[in-house]
Amino acid sequence: MPRPNMSEVQRAAILAGARQAFARKGDSATMADVAAAARVSQGLAYRYFNSKEEIYRALLSQAIAQAEQATAPEPDPQATPGQRLRWLITRIVAYRRDHLELFQLLDMVMNAEEPSDDISEEIRRRGEAFATQLRALIVAGQATGEVAAGNPDQLTVALLASLEGLTRFGVHHPEQFRKHCPDPEILLRMLLP
Repeated sequence: MPRPNMSEVQRAAILAGARQAFARKGDSATMADVAAAARVSQGLAYRYFNSKEEIYRALLSQAIAQAEQATAPEPDPQATPGQRLRWLITRIVAYRRDHLELFQLLDMVMNAEEPSDDISEEIRRRGEAFATQLRALIVAGQATGEVAAGNPDQLTVALLASLEGLTRFGVHHPEQFRKHCPDPEILLRMLLP
């Protein structure tokens, strides 16, 4: 396996520093804060990124790619709809717990005075795709008797609202969230027949 070159290492360090700086200071974080968190000079940070907006975009691209991995289908092709739903919810909760700083960044970007339309659109598109995936699993799980009967749209909204609330709690109370992030089984109980 080839080793990453120094440019890739430095760029990754700057992005990791940016996640830390934005998680600590929110939108008021500066390029100097990013450079300090990354343990690089401010000039080097500017060599890789022209502005905070460019860093936001790079971090959001990473977040979206990671979210795609987190919502990937259950690898077992023989898995039942209920097992696939359990797999998905477990991965989503773990992703939120383990990557809280990305959700803090998303919250900051979405609540900015002038949110970027293309970023907002990508986040909206991804959210709709996840809701569609979740609803399909609920419907399939109802057909096999693994998921509670009832309106699948309401079950989908209830689960999405729970995940959104969990994320918002984590964004605003990160220390409590890290200590008390619920087990995915707690969320899955609302779907039991």
